[in-house]
Amino acid sequence: MTSQATENTTHRGGRTLRIAHLYPELLNLYGDSGNILCLRRRMEWRGITPDVMEVHVDDTPSFSGVDIAFIGGGSDREQRIVCDKLLAEQAEIRAFVEDGGVLAAVCGGYQLLGSSYLMADERVEGLSLVDLYTDHGDPRLIGNIVVESSISPQPIVGYENHAGRTHLGEGVTPLGRVLYGHGNDGVTGYEGVLYKNVVGTYVHGPLLPKNPGVADYLIARSMERKYGTTELEPLDDTEELAANQVMYHRLMAGEVQES
Repeated sequence: MTSQATENTTHRGGRTLRIAHLYPELLNLYGDSGNILCLRRRMEWRGITPDVMEVHVDDTPSFSGVDIAFIGGGSDREQRIVCDKLLAEQAEIRAFVEDGGVLAAVCGGYQLLGSSYLMADERVEGLSLVDLYTDHGDPRLIGNIVVESSISPQPIVGYENHAGRTHLGEGVTPLGRVLYGHGNDGVTGYEGVLYKNVVGTYVHGPLLPKNPGVADYLIARSMERKYGTTELEPLDDTEELAANQVMYHRLMAGEVQES
């Protein structure tokens, strides 16, 4: 991300947003922890103090005072460990979500949001925060992806690698429409999920540095919940948006060869 021409680190009015980064030592595929770095910097550039709380395996997560929670992606083993930990706090997580708490979940974290997901031949209970479930299929859905979404003024670009086939319940809103790639199941043309202030997606890369509109959506939603305003000062995203557009145009023109 670019340095802001008029970077302001004076935290006006004492505005603070607490970010709960859940199990970073287990869930950090394809640079998912970079999403936290992106949120921090975009808050700091606007004079908002980011209070990042890392929740580790031996910790008991608490969502009291949390404004944004983030769950990254991991292998099946790590995903199962995290699921067991979070199921013990299911009621508190559900209360956080239903109260408008902002939750971003990527890949394996996205699958945990539903009623269940399939791991090998075992159906594992999920957190049941959103009406969806995940089974799996062949082949794996791998490659670059472009998604058109209402939460971002720019197309969302990134990378997906999952055997999961995620199915949304009747009337559940997807994050967006797949313009390039596979998305939730490779069939419906939808990617991710939106529920209240929950964003679930298969997009790695990491997601937020490549898509500043999504980062600002999360920040704005948390500001609205805590301070009653969604207004964010504009930032100079010239380089970020140029990188986003280069990838978008290359993919849509078929200039990127998938392995």
